[in-house]
Amino acid sequence: MDPTRREFAAGMGAVLAAPPPAFEPAYLRLARTGELDQRVQALREIYRSCRLCPRQCGVNRLKGELGVCGLPARAKVYSAHPHFGEEAPLVGRNGSGTVFFSRCNLLCLFCQNWEINHRGDGSFYSDEELARLFLSVQNMGCHNLNLVTPTHLVPNIVAALRLAAARGFRLPIVYNCGGYEALEAVRLLDGIVDIYLPDFKYMDGEVAARLSSGATDYPERAAEAIAEMHRQVGVLQVDERGIARRGLLIRHLVLPENLAGTDRFVKWVAEKLSPDTWVNIMAQYRPEYKARQHPPLDRRITFAEHRRALAWAREAGLRHVLS
Repeated sequence: MDPTRREFAAGMGAVLAAPPPAFEPAYLRLARTGELDQRVQALREIYRSCRLCPRQCGVNRLKGELGVCGLPARAKVYSAHPHFGEEAPLVGRNGSGTVFFSRCNLLCLFCQNWEINHRGDGSFYSDEELARLFLSVQNMGCHNLNLVTPTHLVPNIVAALRLAAARGFRLPIVYNCGGYEALEAVRLLDGIVDIYLPDFKYMDGEVAARLSSGATDYPERAAEAIAEMHRQVGVLQVDERGIARRGLLIRHLVLPENLAGTDRFVKWVAEKLSPDTWVNIMAQYRPEYKARQHPPLDRRITFAEHRRALAWAREAGLRHVLS
């Protein structure tokens, strides 16, 4: 039995754990009205000519055809466990309940999880099995369900969420994505996702194309998707324990020689969203996968580069900057 399935089996034997009773995740309201059923159907239809992400592959994944992400209409999971390396409002005392999905729609040449995203390590799960996995994460006592790289598997995820909600699942949903999202799909997540956790990787399309498998339109697609996320959930809200319950938190990885365009990114957030938007200016870049073949990605960022990035954030007027 693989590690994720062992965790799943162990979790199902525990007493159902849940957040404080005053909190209700958004998707439960849709489940009561029947709207969640309609969203499942609408999302599954997208698989017939897949346009879940801006790649717009157009393949029929319901018939097993494969696009850039390399998966049919079935979820593949690498692992599921409490994670303590996420941002503090997600981790709290009991951890963020991360489910790492296999494969990816961006395929960055510096990917730090290349075994999962490029090689596709993991096991296939039916929607029923995925629902039980979500319940097992709740049983572990985690503060949220953190869906890592969910973009290409949204129909399966929402279908599993519907099944899990009918059995007592009530954790807030964290949509932890690379930022390369189709606006159509993000709009269908309105009222389902509680916390959006997107990357905004690049401000320059030529850089995006070179580093993320030809995604020339990344800056435009990320900007419109994140603006829609902000419209849906607003600024990040935390409870009395400092645990995130609803809102947007954007991640931005600082790259060597400002390849990510950090100075332009922070200005965009302040001007187009809100200076109160929570942003994590991340310093943990390291050369992985094929990065060493592509200078300046063959080195870590310097202390001065990260310090400069934080200074840009302050100058832009951002008030909630993590690092």
